[in-house]
Order: sequence, then structure tokens, then C-alpha cells
Amino acid sequence: MRMERQFLPLLMVTLLVPATAAWAQPGPGGAPGYGRIYNPATVETVTGEVASVDRVSWGRRAQGVHLTLKTGQETLTVHLGPSWFVDQQAVKLAAGDKVEITGSRVDFQGGKVLIAREVKKGGQVMTLRDPQGVPRWAGQGGRRWRQ
Repeated sequence: MRMERQFLPLLMVTLLVPATAAWAQPGPGGAPGYGRIYNPATVETVTGEVASVDRVSWGRRAQGVHLTLKTGQETLTVHLGPSWFVDQQAVKLAAGDKVEITGSRVDFQGGKVLIAREVKKGGQVMTLRDPQGVPRWAGQGGRRWRQ
């Protein structure tokens, strides 16, 4: 009986710690659970002018790239992806650029954001995700942005 009392707490810790750690891991988008909120049912295409390109910290060493996009009707926050991946793309974005962005508009941390699947600038295209929202960087150096 005494052995059972000692074993039960150890068993609970053994099961709960890995489950908690797995839940807290960044999704494919970098932030906890982020990759699971892309919704193909809410995909839309918007055009506008880039007001700013911002690097947002996701932890100690990880950064994401977000845009502030001014359309004719609104100012919208657009999430692109981890900085290491965005920086490798041929398409370079800067304030003042005219772009067309296709992505999923979702609720994120109390506001509406667009998680970009594709960004078009002039004749160039930056593809960030597939039509289901799976990031192109999934499995490509994820350790660099998850640390």
C-alpha cells in the first residue's frame, strides 16, 4: 500500500510534464499554438501599402516578421513567419511597398490579424504556406526559431 502511494505521484508527474511541454511548444508559426489557428475557410486577398515591417520577439532568441498594411478600408496586422525564413526569400518588403496578400483572417491575442499565405510585390511572389496553412518552413531548421 505504501509503495502505491509513492508510485501514484511519480506516475502523474511522468505523464503531465511531457503533455504540458508539448502543449506549450510553438506551432509552425512560432508562437504557442500559432500554427493551429490558420483557417482555410477565412482566406481572403487584400491589397494595400506596407506601413511598416516589424520584427516581433517570440521568446529569448526567436523572432517573427509582421507587417502593418494600410488598405483602402483599414490598417491590418499581417503575420508572415519566422524572421530566419522570411529573410531567406527573394522578395524583400519595406515601408511604402504596394502588395497583394492572401491569407487567413483570424482572432489572435484579442484582435484580428491576417496570417499570410502568399505576398505579391510587383511580379514577385513570396509563398509562405500551402493552401491548408502548413508553413513552408515546417521541418526546415525549426530548431533555429524554436530555441
